[in-house]
Amino acid sequence: MTAETTRPPLAERALAERVRAVPPSGIRRFFDILATMDDVISLGVGEPDFDTPERIVAAGVRSLHAGRTHYTSNYGTIALRQALADHLERRYGVRYDPATELLITVGASEAVDLALRATCDPGDEVILHEPSYVAYVPAVVFAGGVVRHVATRLEDDFALDPAAVEATITPRTKALFLGYPCNPTGAVLPDDVQDELARIADRHDLLVYSDEIYDRLAYGSYRHRAFSALPGMRERTILMGGFSKAYAMTGWRVGYLAAPASILEGIVKVHQYGIMSAPTTAQDAALEAILHGEADVELMRTEYDRRRRLVVDGLNAIGLRTFEPRGAFYAFPEVTTATGLSSETFAERLLTDEHVAVIPGSAFGPSGEGHVRACYATSYEKLEDAIGRIGRFVERQTAGAPA
Repeated sequence: MTAETTRPPLAERALAERVRAVPPSGIRRFFDILATMDDVISLGVGEPDFDTPERIVAAGVRSLHAGRTHYTSNYGTIALRQALADHLERRYGVRYDPATELLITVGASEAVDLALRATCDPGDEVILHEPSYVAYVPAVVFAGGVVRHVATRLEDDFALDPAAVEATITPRTKALFLGYPCNPTGAVLPDDVQDELARIADRHDLLVYSDEIYDRLAYGSYRHRAFSALPGMRERTILMGGFSKAYAMTGWRVGYLAAPASILEGIVKVHQYGIMSAPTTAQDAALEAILHGEADVELMRTEYDRRRRLVVDGLNAIGLRTFEPRGAFYAFPEVTTATGLSSETFAERLLTDEHVAVIPGSAFGPSGEGHVRACYATSYEKLEDAIGRIGRFVERQTAGAPA
């Protein structure tokens, strides 16, 4: 028998091993179920419920009517890069050369993918906190890297422990990946933690990927600091962000990546062969957002803060332990203690019984088990209704528990 006749059929071996190794998103299945149901309150999608502000939409329309429907530079329009450079310097005190150190991407998602594919060699280890955004691990794997997790816990408000990070470093460690404010927990990095992580990165000569897509959604006394603005970190940090969350521009697909010119030059190679450039109209709309959208950002942030208090207080009141998130627009209640249900079973039954969609915490990493992610980027009235429905659901589970 020849080797050809003993091999599995092509359809079974067509996909690369690294692709087969990555499971489908733990979020999508719930969206598929949700699409078949009526009267569902979705706390699942991590997307602003606000429409893109009118001034930003108008800028996009003007761009189209002006015939700006052609490619831009691979790096993006120089006007947007200049405005972004000024914005980062004004807010965080870190300056990038708009000509050589800033790249406009197709959302922050492309920025994450580019950063990893351009810098990871096969077997390079990337330290990543978890729970964390579902796309981070696949992005590392697709780039040929190896993820080394550092768990965070409700008991510590999902704070990242620098000592645990340092203990995870091996001779193969190339980088530290930070996604703060954090999706799914809403946790932030306190200044002292940031400072110690910076010292660790310097001490071990690590690259730092810092996804700061939620930088503008910060609450209470917390003030976000760009990781690259910390002493000594600009030259070893790849800073990523975008316009989707703060400006309600998810569908426009505009993000950015900032890095030293020597690193960005390589990243642009990956971008130019795969994408060419971000959409011109979307870049023109993003320019309007960054130049004149501050009032819109503050209006939306203030409303998210009001909803945050409702959700956190409401979940705690019905017996689901929920720490106070200081960033993004997610709450991450612990559900197993009160109900005896796993995170996935809780989410499935809540959707079926009460038509409220949340995401199992297990989708975001092992230490997310026992929790669910509830996004409060929906109207205050719907959130009030959702809390009531969740309360009824929890009460039924408690009533049915053995004495």
